[in-house]
Amino acid sequence: MSLKRKAAGAAADATKKPKVNGSITAFFSAPKPNPNAPAKSAAAAKFDKDAWAAKLTDEQRDLLQLELDTLHESWLPHLKDVLVSPQFLDLKRFLKSELKSGKTVYPPMQDVYSWSRHTPLNTVKVVITGQDPYHGPNQAHGLCFSIRPPTPAPPSLQNIYKALKKDYPDYQPPPNRSGLLTPWAERGILLLNTCLTVRRGEANSHAGRGWELLTQKVIDTVVKVRSNGVVFLAWGTPAQNKTKGIPADKHLILKSVHPSPLSAARGFFDCHHFTKCNEWLVQRYGKDGGIDWNLNEDSEEKSV
Repeated sequence: MSLKRKAAGAAADATKKPKVNGSITAFFSAPKPNPNAPAKSAAAAKFDKDAWAAKLTDEQRDLLQLELDTLHESWLPHLKDVLVSPQFLDLKRFLKSELKSGKTVYPPMQDVYSWSRHTPLNTVKVVITGQDPYHGPNQAHGLCFSIRPPTPAPPSLQNIYKALKKDYPDYQPPPNRSGLLTPWAERGILLLNTCLTVRRGEANSHAGRGWELLTQKVIDTVVKVRSNGVVFLAWGTPAQNKTKGIPADKHLILKSVHPSPLSAARGFFDCHHFTKCNEWLVQRYGKDGGIDWNLNEDSEEKSV
């Protein structure tokens, strides 16, 4: 398959126009209609967001305002029960206290759920899971491995580029050492961290607080709803643990060591996950079903 194989229609689902109001929704809006996109799930089609929100208590509505404003509508009906669980509400109380006390939390709140807006549920064809958001300024923006310009691609992402070059000799990393992966997300690659927030300068500082409950539900939802099959790129033990129980007859699970400099030399560069992924997707979705891994076109950051 050519490196520049175009994924049909996924990017249009994540294109946004700003809403005019004073809330956090001013940053976002619904995706434009795309006649070529897969149909919504039955749960999403039947879900009445306003009616659900009206049943929340005042405290729940206050704690879940970020989810109501920024979590894409395709995901909300599948995640709503987790959102009102005691553990998740405790997480939101913790985050509220972090911010109130003056702690800096990454990514910025409006970007915590950017993965859901760049990759609506009905477009997911590949899942890549990370662990923790980057914890430095101007880095994390809600997609695992992806980093905001002008910050250059970190070592793990540079190793991903090297593995791509092995699979596709004509592959060229993005210019200016960029690490922005939004084009991948808009082509159906769900770039999901296991933990969605972190305190500045303190890796794993928000781990074990409740994000894991939500992100596991995200993966379970993909497994259940994307019945035509999804490729899980499980790099490293934590990511591989997330794939336990996924039916191998319905989905493709590709395992390798993590692309980190500490482990990449033990097999990542020769795992050939990118060609294997596309070969399988073409079998499932047709000749245009593979992922275009190129990041040199349409790679400027978009408002999300």
